[in-house]
Amino acid sequence: MNAPASSSPLPAVGLIGLGAMGRGMAASLRRAGHPVFVHDVRPEAVSAFVAEGGTGCASPAALAAQVDIVVSVVVNAAQTEALLFGEHGAAAALRPGSLFVMCSTVDPNWSIALEARLAALGVLYLDAPISGGAAKAASGQMTMMTAGTPAAYAKAGGTLDAMAAKVYRLGEQAGNGSKVKIINQLLAGVHIAAAAEAMALGLREGVDAAALYEVITNSAGNSWMFENRMAHVLAADYTPLSAVDIFVKDLGLVLDTARATKFPLPLSATAHQMFMQASTAGFGREDDSAVIKIFPGITLPGASESSAG
Repeated sequence: MNAPASSSPLPAVGLIGLGAMGRGMAASLRRAGHPVFVHDVRPEAVSAFVAEGGTGCASPAALAAQVDIVVSVVVNAAQTEALLFGEHGAAAALRPGSLFVMCSTVDPNWSIALEARLAALGVLYLDAPISGGAAKAASGQMTMMTAGTPAAYAKAGGTLDAMAAKVYRLGEQAGNGSKVKIINQLLAGVHIAAAAEAMALGLREGVDAAALYEVITNSAGNSWMFENRMAHVLAADYTPLSAVDIFVKDLGLVLDTARATKFPLPLSATAHQMFMQASTAGFGREDDSAVIKIFPGITLPGASESSAG
């Protein structure tokens, strides 16, 4: 099926995965003037975007048939595999010369292999993990860590800049984008775990949580993650913008990558165990700041009784 005629001078873009990041990225593409086609496993997410002027598609294959650029914003490699090669998958419908932009956090070696698999179909590929959170995705201010062939970048044109304020080009073949992303996740996970540990100690010692937050965010011990995630703890709001289980996965990827070359990562390993403990305790689908709930004998803001476990 040919792409429909459009009055827009910009190419139509298909985006799969209207979660916390993908929803904002789709809105940024529309705001930049791109016709945007979307698909998500949740029909209500598609309907909400269609109500704002986007076009919904019933399957990844139906979406791929409409566009020459497909942006995938799903959770992991398994979901990416399914949307490409599963039933009604996009791969068979992608035209030769079209571009697949993969924005998930995955094993770098898997991303390298995916580039070769798509190249065999005549499809260009960008290894393009993202960072910045839902708010920055919605405002087009997030970061993309990309790697791919010159032909893939040429096909992307200004599409990446429509979604991100910073687009880093890290190599001419897939892999380095995913490697840099998991290093970012190493720091993010360790920082969240350390922030939770610090706040938990303050609560245990009877320090007012709001006062501690105010002091730390104006002192040398602050980090972006402390400032962002401990605000969730103060608000007692564990709505999952990024869930505990995301860091179980991402720090697992970090450790798997390092293990392959016997490289020690003691802080990453400890943080991974903390997120694993939180997930096993039943907090896996809560915001990643819920890792603070593993600490015994503290009363969290908004809680009427001890979180001791």
